[in-house]
Amino acid sequence: MTIATRRKVLVAALGLSLVAGGASAGWFGLGGSDDTGRVFTGIVEGVAVGGYDPVAYFTEKKPVKGSPAITATHAGAEWRFASEANREAFLAEPAKYAPAFGGYCSWAVAQGKLAKGDPQNWDIVDGRLYLNYNDNIQTKWRADVPGFISRAQKTWPGLAAK
Repeated sequence: MTIATRRKVLVAALGLSLVAGGASAGWFGLGGSDDTGRVFTGIVEGVAVGGYDPVAYFTEKKPVKGSPAITATHAGAEWRFASEANREAFLAEPAKYAPAFGGYCSWAVAQGKLAKGDPQNWDIVDGRLYLNYNDNIQTKWRADVPGFISRAQKTWPGLAAK
């Protein structure tokens, strides 16, 4: 078993024990693209987050277009970055920066459905990036973020397997 595989097994076991113990799901960050390997790439074919830099949401607090010249491959998708420093930060900790639920609309995942996540409709909650379909859906999402995250974490494994 490789170190990466052992780490994933350990993280999965920790996550299950925290869920069983009633810990806040947002705290340990289940639901990201690393959990299943499924990443939404429908806005720009084959490109995650519609070509936006996932690190910039955290560092610049806004969506920033990534450059086609500064990329990395992760979870079967191309990721674009506004700077080499952002690409290096992402490669060092992809689970920290990749959007939850593979970049699909977090509210839709909570409803048991897959829909595009729009890079312009985003929130960072407990250190995780969440995308939503549009302004209207984001308003619904914000009405009960913890509840939707909890429900989405339950439905995501089944949806990601489709």
